[in-house]
Amino acid sequence: MTNARPHPDPLPRGEGDHGCVDETFFSRHCRPRFADIRRNQSPKNLHARFANSRRIILPLLGERAGVRADVAKSLSALRKSALPVAGLSLVLLLISVLSLRADDASSAFDAANRLYAQNKFAAAATGYEQLIAAGPVSPALYFNLGNARFKSGQIGRAIAAYRQAESLTPRDPDVRANLQFARAQVSGPTVRATLLQRTLGTLSLNEWAALAAVALWITFVLLAWRQLRPSLASAIQIWTRLAGAVALTFCVAVALAFFQSPARNSVIVAARETTVRNGPFDESPSAFTANDGAELHRLDRKDDWLQVTDDTRRIGWVKRDAVIVSP
Repeated sequence: MTNARPHPDPLPRGEGDHGCVDETFFSRHCRPRFADIRRNQSPKNLHARFANSRRIILPLLGERAGVRADVAKSLSALRKSALPVAGLSLVLLLISVLSLRADDASSAFDAANRLYAQNKFAAAATGYEQLIAAGPVSPALYFNLGNARFKSGQIGRAIAAYRQAESLTPRDPDVRANLQFARAQVSGPTVRATLLQRTLGTLSLNEWAALAAVALWITFVLLAWRQLRPSLASAIQIWTRLAGAVALTFCVAVALAFFQSPARNSVIVAARETTVRNGPFDESPSAFTANDGAELHRLDRKDDWLQVTDDTRRIGWVKRDAVIVSP
């Protein structure tokens, strides 16, 4: 749906380019008629008439009870056969709803791409952001948003979008190239990724976790095999230790990828020029100035202020509405 992406030029492309009740029933009905009790009838005669009518009615009730039992069995069988039909109908309804939503999202994506092609970058960015808010998201959608924001002169918001795309597809060359190009336009203090962070960034957090899970399962299988086949314990001992070491390495990588991620506890300046102050007050003196697109490390928060630091370890406070907080 929204997996089409702009050319690294960048220029977005659409999907087509890369993207009754029968009335006679009532007429035959008549109201039940009851024999009139005349005044000259004696109580004895009435009792005799009631006894005769009782002998007539009771067999009829028995017959009707049998009919009701047959009807109940038929209804029960009907309910059982109707359950699969109802389930299938519900699935088809859900598929239809999802298909309609997909068509709407595809149309909105194409509309945003047309706005980008017409050099209406701010309007295109708004369209991409509406799609992101509606969900689901994709790397191409964040990539397009970053391109539109960059073309609008909003470097900080462009970097934030590129970073979101990179977290979903860390080895995409177009995403990485555009992110590096946008970062190169930022002047002044900022925080650069370390070698360890760049190395861990070659895989996403989910990919590191998947590798750790596979290594752990292999280790557990080898351990179980040693218990089930003691004669092979010495032969697979080295493989068990190797698998355990690899699993431990991947688990450490997962922890480092989570805690050392550049997106963790970081903010991106989204204003043209932001004053970082010594205290969380408008009257506090200036500590340093951060330009649009500067990436700072967040240390603390107090009301509407965030305490940040740059790569030179200068510390100050910045207004919350002047920066984008990484998710």
